[in-house]
Amino acid sequence: MSKTLVIVGGGITGMAAAYLAARNGRKVTILEGAPNVGGLLNTFEIGGNRLEYFYHHFFTHDAEIKWLLNELGLGEEVHYKKTTMGVFRDGKIYDFNSPLDLFFFKPISWLGKFRFGLTTLYLTKLAQWQNFEHVPAYSWFYKWAGKSATNALWGPMLKVKFGPYFDQVPLSWMIGRLRQRMNSRKQGDERLGYLKGSLQVLSDTLQAKLLDMGVDIRTSEPVVSIEQKGEFVSSVRTEKAIFESDDFLFTLPTIHLKNIEGIHSELAEQLGRISYFGVYCMVLSLRERLSDVYWLNVADPGYSFGGVIEHTNLIDAEEYSGQHLVYLSRYFAQSEEIAVLGEDEVKRQMLQDLKHIYPDLADEKIIETKLFRSNTAAMVNDLNFSMKVPPCQTLVPNVYLCNMAHIYPDERSVNNSIRIAAEAIRTMGMHVDFVPANLSLSGQIGFQRP
Repeated sequence: MSKTLVIVGGGITGMAAAYLAARNGRKVTILEGAPNVGGLLNTFEIGGNRLEYFYHHFFTHDAEIKWLLNELGLGEEVHYKKTTMGVFRDGKIYDFNSPLDLFFFKPISWLGKFRFGLTTLYLTKLAQWQNFEHVPAYSWFYKWAGKSATNALWGPMLKVKFGPYFDQVPLSWMIGRLRQRMNSRKQGDERLGYLKGSLQVLSDTLQAKLLDMGVDIRTSEPVVSIEQKGEFVSSVRTEKAIFESDDFLFTLPTIHLKNIEGIHSELAEQLGRISYFGVYCMVLSLRERLSDVYWLNVADPGYSFGGVIEHTNLIDAEEYSGQHLVYLSRYFAQSEEIAVLGEDEVKRQMLQDLKHIYPDLADEKIIETKLFRSNTAAMVNDLNFSMKVPPCQTLVPNVYLCNMAHIYPDERSVNNSIRIAAEAIRTMGMHVDFVPANLSLSGQIGFQRP
């Protein structure tokens, strides 16, 4: 009889882990608390197509997701396109894609531009992230990139993304973030990918494959307690049933896992050290596009969002019956005022601020708006965060963890979720050498190779 594995959490990490474990001959059960699997990949219908609640794209170097899509017969369904980036600063939109664009970026002084270029080159090509966990990115930029570049660009972007934690973000995280973006550039151009029909296609196809492999997928079954006998966990309980297993893999956010009844007290204390950012994503459906910029960073203070992502500058609007789709993104700490605002007020503020950037956006050009929220969208990656990352192999011999914490110092992505799922399965003693690895910095902390 093959060993059994219960995976708690049916997001992309849990589903990818289930696929890999099933390929290794394990009898797998997935327990998901929501009505459907997919987690942050979930979508809604718009313009005769599907769109994610929260924006997604792939990088050209994302080897793991390319592998999984090919495994599922979806490799030819990925669309790659050259995209553009911009910065809104001092009330003006600047292109920000090349050294020439930096030359014309007026908010940074001439000396600041030179220092900006050198420090960015150093972080993307030479710096070792392990050496900078104790160094705040904000302070480092002030010292090395200079006051001009930090005040005009780095500081505002750190503040709008990390709120009250802006001066506690380690330079290690910035190294991971910059390398993720720069590795998708070729001769200065950035190419990004998107799956035709949305990531719902990936989620649905993977779910069907798992069922075909004999994986038992249980939705609307949140785990409420853990039963430990001796040094091992023997079962987990939902409101509907008890599930016994040889091994257990938890892919839940740590703030949910630590509160499950019966969890090891020392593990719960360790998990409690990690905090999360929430995120609002407002999706606008427009009759015409705002601009030709795919990703606009908002570097002026006081705005209710930090990014304007024009999805239909990546995927043609004809895929959505001619509607032009835009995300407005705002990360927030739970202590910030926006975290307790009502949905209507958040939408009102975002629309008002968007019209400051795009004065020609009249109400009659807006078809509809939708607002989505997640309270566990990103980790608070503060100084020396690697010391907080829990080991995949926990204090309980047959209990394993794999979640967003293990992506640090890189940025969360579907590809990195697959990467850490593979590392968790490897840590459990199974074979995953057939999964390729890209240049990501994720999956390096908390895992061990048998």
